[in-house]
Amino acid sequence: MGFSDKQLSDDEQVIYHLHTHVKALIVPVLVLLLLAAGVGFGLSALPDGELVGTVGRWAIVIVGAVILGVWVIWPFLTWLTTTYTITSERLITRQGIITRTGRDIPHTVINDVAYEMQLTDRILRCGTLVVSAASEQGQVRLHDVPRVHQVQLRLSELVREAHDLDERT
Repeated sequence: MGFSDKQLSDDEQVIYHLHTHVKALIVPVLVLLLLAAGVGFGLSALPDGELVGTVGRWAIVIVGAVILGVWVIWPFLTWLTTTYTITSERLITRQGIITRTGRDIPHTVINDVAYEMQLTDRILRCGTLVVSAASEQGQVRLHDVPRVHQVQLRLSELVREAHDLDERT
């Protein structure tokens, strides 16, 4: 899923268009593997042709489908629909499956750009980008940003350029 050029102004360019880090999908993949093994074992362990076997099979399939939806499909869709886009003029966040929410922060109102990394984040090269803006919301926390240090440096440069340009006019 790329970023639509229709959402950009005339001279605006996309610098980064990111999904949250793929680490968000580790648990869903593990659940999927365990679920497949569990459902397969459960279906094969029940007797054929008996009422208990038929009802048991339906119960296993229904419980498996619910677990699949809640622990695998929903987190995948959440990961897929959460995007962070940094353009030459603003920071754009979009998230949500059913209800979409978005936020656009011009570089000129950003005061500070920092990042936080836990030990696992350092191993996986991701982290939380903390953007302080001169607005009612204050700080915006972008979780699980891939290559967070590189993104933080580039966004800081863009903010500095926007402030320098703003001061000249």
